[in-house]
Amino acid sequence: MPDKDSFQNVFDALRPILETYAPNLSVTKDEADLFYLDTKHIMDNKKPLFFSSVQIRRSYVSFYLMPVYVFPELLGGISPKLKKRMQGKSCFNFKQVDADLFEELRQLTAAGYQRYQEAKYV
Repeated sequence: MPDKDSFQNVFDALRPILETYAPNLSVTKDEADLFYLDTKHIMDNKKPLFFSSVQIRRSYVSFYLMPVYVFPELLGGISPKLKKRMQGKSCFNFKQVDADLFEELRQLTAAGYQRYQEAKYV
């Protein structure tokens, strides 16, 4: 099982993907093991619409990307390798740094942000 330092390395590699969007979103949590972004769009339940987060968990690091849940067609072009990392409809889990997959995830996050913009969520 990977040690805490290797998970921190994964977290530290994924966090900058989200930090790009922090100036235009609401940083809800900014901790050593959790970085969480909401939109400023308030939903019918009076809560902000979630955008994305990265979190160190016990067995892996999770990257949540809500735009792929709201707009599942965004997943149409992802690689089988990235698809294997999915758990549920909007979560990707990693145990080690994978520069190619993280670049693909960066591009998917950008596409998700663009879709949120088009929908006037950001």
